[in-house]
Amino acid sequence: MRKYFGTDGIRRIANLELTPDLVFRVAKAGAYVLTKHVNHVPTILIGRDTRISGTLIESAMTAGFLSYGANVKLVGVMPTPAVAYLTKKLKADASVVISASHNTFEFNGVKYFSNQGMKIPDEIEEEIEEIIDSEKLSTLMAVGDKIGVAENAEKYVEQYIQFLKDIFGDELKNASLKVGIDTANGATYQVAEKIFTELGIDFQIIHNKPNGVNINEKCGSTCLESIAQYVTENGLDLGIAYDGDGDRCLAVDENGQIIDGDMIMAILAEDLKTEQHKLEKDSLVVTVLSNLGLKKYAEKNKIKVVQTKVGDRYVLEEMLKNGYNLGGEQSGHVILLDYNPTGDGIMTSLMLIRAISHKKIKASEMRKIVTIYPQVLINAKVSQDKKYDYEKDSEIKQKIQELENDFSGNGRVLIRPSGTEPKVRVMIEGENQEYITKRAQELADLIEKKFGK
Repeated sequence: MRKYFGTDGIRRIANLELTPDLVFRVAKAGAYVLTKHVNHVPTILIGRDTRISGTLIESAMTAGFLSYGANVKLVGVMPTPAVAYLTKKLKADASVVISASHNTFEFNGVKYFSNQGMKIPDEIEEEIEEIIDSEKLSTLMAVGDKIGVAENAEKYVEQYIQFLKDIFGDELKNASLKVGIDTANGATYQVAEKIFTELGIDFQIIHNKPNGVNINEKCGSTCLESIAQYVTENGLDLGIAYDGDGDRCLAVDENGQIIDGDMIMAILAEDLKTEQHKLEKDSLVVTVLSNLGLKKYAEKNKIKVVQTKVGDRYVLEEMLKNGYNLGGEQSGHVILLDYNPTGDGIMTSLMLIRAISHKKIKASEMRKIVTIYPQVLINAKVSQDKKYDYEKDSEIKQKIQELENDFSGNGRVLIRPSGTEPKVRVMIEGENQEYITKRAQELADLIEKKFGK
């Protein structure tokens, strides 16, 4: 089990668990692993969100990179996808985003990106971990004129804005949609307003006044009640909500009803396939958590669904491996690989606005293309060393088989161990909420009885 990196970089309570000393070591180790094969002085970008601890972590990260001998471009408060895009655009050797995404303000995190603007794979993170606590770290020391130099590079956000303007041009000026935007007091709080203004979209914006501690506080993609209320009270046609670092987007229709990541992917897949003829291999890449309703929608519309394990990095790996250009997660990470190799909340929202405009129907009608099945998720507490034992248990296998037979294709059972906790997650989908809740609890209880502490 890895010591530092989780499913999305390193994420801990800032200055208590994610200390400046740890960040310094993570920076030196990361700079070494990601740039050891370059034959020039490496350049690394650093972006961050609006958390009060952001400049503290940024300072420690910068010191680690400079100590190794890498030069640093500080792009400031900037969405994760903008940093990813600029890494490749500016031909940097790597980049890092300082953010804890959707978590509350006391957390912060570190996410590395390669020179291609992609999240680094598991094996690279594991290599970085090996260096962090090794004796080799003390040898990674630049001296004299080899010490790196940092520079302010906040101006480069304009290149990201231009990137999106080049994609959409004047097309959205005729969208005739009144849009509400919730930036979660996070990394999109300035750039989203600039982009929507320059694209000529009729919009209103909320939760765009960060103070260091209000990021994701009862707002953004993890709390859609706020944008839903704002949309209905102000008679808007669509509401958009980003998460703290801007790589996720969820939405609400004119009635305040949620348009989740699965619905967004269905809407974009249909638009890319029927309106633009740009859906590669007529396929959509999703994780195993995506709703059964999305799969049934895809089958009906002759779109192939390819599933991966949970995590947008695994979605991207599958897309790159087999030439797909649309994929994502139920949580709102949507990857449009023709443009950017990471989830991009602002781009996703613009694509959604364009898709709704193409159909010339209300958002509430658009969301109906997918019938979402009720889902129940219950965690079974087990011993850490027994998280995978359920796979070999004949009684549990029989219970799962009986359930799936009962569903006759209109439900499913998904069991998976937690990647970070001593738990097995039991997820059941079906048409009857009461029934699936009862059966999920029974299955979780059985797993706990057999493999609990």
